This record gives sequence, C-alpha cells and structure tokens, in this order.
Amino acid sequence: MPPQLFTQVSAPLLGLFVVIIGNAFIASLTTLHLGAANASAAVIGIISSSYYLGLTLGALFNDRLIVRIGHIRSYSGFTSLIAVTVLLQGLLSSYEAWFMLRLINGWASIGVFLVVESWLLMAGDAKMRGRLLAFYMVALYGATMVGQLVLGTISELGRTAPFMIAGLLASLSVMPVVVLPRTSPHVEPAEPLWPRQLMRLSPTGVMGCFGAGIAVAATYTLLPLYLQRIGLDVAEVGRMMAAVILGAMILQYPVGRWSDMRDRQVILIALSVFCAVLSLLILILPTGSALLMLLLFLLGGGIFAMYPVAVSHAADQASTGSMVRMIQGLLLINSIGAALSPLVISAVMSWTGARGLFICFTLLNVGLLVFFIRRRREHPATTPLAPFTAAAQMSPAGAELRVTEDLAQAASDHEPLDEASA
Repeated sequence: MPPQLFTQVSAPLLGLFVVIIGNAFIASLTTLHLGAANASAAVIGIISSSYYLGLTLGALFNDRLIVRIGHIRSYSGFTSLIAVTVLLQGLLSSYEAWFMLRLINGWASIGVFLVVESWLLMAGDAKMRGRLLAFYMVALYGATMVGQLVLGTISELGRTAPFMIAGLLASLSVMPVVVLPRTSPHVEPAEPLWPRQLMRLSPTGVMGCFGAGIAVAATYTLLPLYLQRIGLDVAEVGRMMAAVILGAMILQYPVGRWSDMRDRQVILIALSVFCAVLSLLILILPTGSALLMLLLFLLGGGIFAMYPVAVSHAADQASTGSMVRMIQGLLLINSIGAALSPLVISAVMSWTGARGLFICFTLLNVGLLVFFIRRRREHPATTPLAPFTAAAQMSPAGAELRVTEDLAQAASDHEPLDEASA
C-alpha cells in the first residue's frame, strides 16, 4: 500500500479501533449486568434489540446528516453520543433508560461506521478496495476481540469503572480523526433495493443474510448471558467471546475462497449443517472450558461466514450498476434480522432456560438448510462469477468498499437474470 494512502486511512481506522474496544466490552457487560441483577431473558432481549434497532435507523438516515454537517463534525458528534450513552449507563439502572441509551448508542455507532467507510472510499480507487476492506475488518474484529479479552480485568475495577473507561475511549477516538485534512468525502444517500426486488433477484441471498443477522446478533447479545448462567465468571465469558470473534476472523476468508471454487448454494448448505451440528454438540455434550472454547471458535467462524457468502452469492446475479444498491439492501435485511433476534430468542430462553439459545441456533440453521436445499433443487445456481469478498459489520456506504475492480468486472461479464435464480 502506498505510504500516502496508508497515512490517509490510518487515522480513521485508529479512531474506529479505539471506540470499538469500549463498545465491545460494554455490549457484553450490558448483558452480564442485567443477568446479575436477575433481569428476565425477555427484558435482556428487549434491551439488546434496541442497539440493533438503532443501527437499522442510523443506516437509513445518518448519511443525510453527514452530508449536511460534514464528516469531522459528524464523527465528533457520534462519538460524543457514544461516550454519553455508556457513561449514563453507569449512572442509571432502570430498564427503560438502558433501552433508550442502547438505541442511541446503536444509532451513533452506525454513524461512526459511515464516516470511516466513506473516508476509506475517498482514499482509494477500486483497485485498492480489497486491501482497504481487509484493514477495516482487522480494525473492527481486532478491537472487538481486545474488548472481550479485557472484560474480566476491567470489571474488577468496580461496577461503574467499565462505563467510565468506555466513555474515555469514545472521547479519545476523536483525536486521530481531527488531525486529518479537512476535506469531506462525498457520500451518496443510500438507496437500497427493496425486499421484493431482492427476493426476485436472489431468495437464497436474502434468507442467508436474514438468518446471519439473527445468529450474529444473538451471539453478541445473548451468548454472554448463556455463559454467565452456566457458571462462568466475567473473565471467562470474555475469553469465550474472544474465541468466537477469533473464529470469525480466521475462518471467514478460507470459507469464502472455497465458495469461489464451488456452487455457493452448496457452501451455504454446508455452513448450515456445520452450525447446526456445533449447536447440537454444545447442547448435548458435557462441555469443559477447553472443548466449549473450541466449539465456540468453530461456531463463530460458521456464523460470521454465512453473511458474506450469501452476499457474494447474490452478487453473482447482479449487474454492475445495481450491485451497490443490492448489497445495501441485503445489509438492511441483515439488520432487521439482528433487531428481531434478541426479542425472539430471549423469549425462548425465558421458557427453556439458558440452553434455549442453542436450541434456537439449531432450529435456525436447520430451517436455513431446508430452504437452501429446496432452492437449489428448484433453481440450481451457476458457477460463481464474482470473487468472494469478506465482510464485517458495515453501514450502507460500506457496500461500495466490497465492490472491488475484480467484482465489478466479473459482474459486467455476464447478463444478470431477470427472475429469481437462487
């Protein structure tokens, strides 16, 4: 990567890394604090879902705000809101307050993603987007993993200390960004394809993204509750969650490259079987710490790989001109699944106990398996045309990062199908 380009992208990525460390351990601590206070699984699910509701709302509207007030001011405002929400979480204890604070935190977090992603788009052309996306994923997943690893150490400082530290990190994350040249990247308001259009283009892609949203959100919000209720302390919960994120980082790219060599519908079927079997093993085996960590590592790799494979499958059906809008639409489908996930799965956990999480994971993946097999029988997919591109949590603007020169060229070399093909 040219030194000038690295200089341009290092500051926003560093800012993202710093703020996500705090956001990562606060997400887990929110669940753990509510669990320790004997809140019901349903209450925990409602509060957890508010964060993803905020992400969804922000994905729809934050781009207009950034166009109006600029990137530096937007980033400063979003990170200030994140700092305020986590600090207030340390001061307030009512469920209603935490619901609103987590919603605002989600709305502000997607604003941070939007600012950083648009800066990366401005910094490099289509030839460099693959490398920029890799740096983005390392910063995001790396910060998330660090946030989980320090969970035990930070929680030992007292009840309010983690919220104070997360607030400090959010405030400090402004510093790298404000030293950038004051040139505002151009942001196009997101105009994603509507669900009906997406279903016509690729039902398999839509269901894969929706199911992945359900699984990933439950992993972030309800897995800490499961681990707490089987007797793990805060430090052990942090290590288990770090294993999940490490699995997501390490396994996503090999799975994606495998999908370039095979029918992606087959890979989605394999991922569904893989995740269902792992979930069932966690349910039935007397899992010690080492075995549970291994299973969660593998499960994290499977769960987090499904979304980018589903998007790559859908991209095989899209034209160059519609690809960005299609990926934006799939992201919103994924966000809707994430917002619904804690509500539904927490209700099951209230009925069945902590093991309800993996009952839901098993049923979800069996349901996806049935759908994927049926679609493949009715509409066999062609050989993958567009190369796999890894993906992490993004805003709609980040969809453009995934459309690399190779991806656009592959899409332009074939005529997209008018009717649903897979």
